[in-house]
Amino acid sequence: MEAHQKYLDPATLAKLNGLDLKARLIVEGYVSGLHKSPFRGFSIEFAEHREYVAGDDLRYVDWKVFGKSDRIYLKQYEEETNFACWFLVDTSESMTYRSDQAAVSKLEYARYVAAALSYIVLQQQDAVGLATFDRGVRSFVRAATQPAHLKQLCHVMESDGTGSDTALGPILHELAERIKQRGVVVLLSDLFDDVEALMMGLKHLRHRRHEVIVLQIIDPAEQDFPFLDPTLFRGLEGLPELMTEPRALKAAYQREFEQFLSDVRGGCRDLHMDHMVLRTDQPLDLALRTFLSARARRKQGAR
Repeated sequence: MEAHQKYLDPATLAKLNGLDLKARLIVEGYVSGLHKSPFRGFSIEFAEHREYVAGDDLRYVDWKVFGKSDRIYLKQYEEETNFACWFLVDTSESMTYRSDQAAVSKLEYARYVAAALSYIVLQQQDAVGLATFDRGVRSFVRAATQPAHLKQLCHVMESDGTGSDTALGPILHELAERIKQRGVVVLLSDLFDDVEALMMGLKHLRHRRHEVIVLQIIDPAEQDFPFLDPTLFRGLEGLPELMTEPRALKAAYQREFEQFLSDVRGGCRDLHMDHMVLRTDQPLDLALRTFLSARARRKQGAR
């Protein structure tokens, strides 16, 4: 089975029919055909005139105006490029975790989410790009609007496999510099890293004037801690193995984990970013419908 057939389940996509992923902030280009670009260019639709200054391209001089006024004016146009949506997929070792309560690993779930949302964005005739990363950027696929582009994205996600540890802060700083055109950036990760460094990386993306969406992928066992018998916990991303009695740790562990989620949620709120926890035991269509519907309600409320 090819990667795009694996990650694009027709039944799931049918349940998402009628939903869209539109930018809530102003980004470069149309927002699914609703908002014109705030930037001036020389393309498609005439907007206004401005006076010529040295160095301007003479191809855009309005000679009719020159003939009437003896002054040189240039035609300005509105750019009408669609917005670009970038998916940043964490492929580090911790994303490979899958408990008995989940049908797929966190990484597989992230791939399903990225594929489904990419399909929705391309159906809107907007552009989709992809970056996968662990300790460094593994793949960087430039944004495109062609429907066939989805097949390439799925292939890259499938073939990249998994890496080792990660450092989210430096990776996000690097990607903030590499993604030039303002757009929507969707981060798919368990975010298991230093929260302060993570927020600095996310802040860099906002500084570059992207709209940022953080989809935090977790396994149900990571939140519920259902272990009862003495258990050997295998460390990921360089952490050691630990033999322990889970019942003695459960309350303290859950407090720490919920505090971690709260810190991430609060940091994203302060940076005006959407944040949602997606558990890998949630049906994909239900999780995405909940997320997209909530965004649509917030978008309407902001008008």
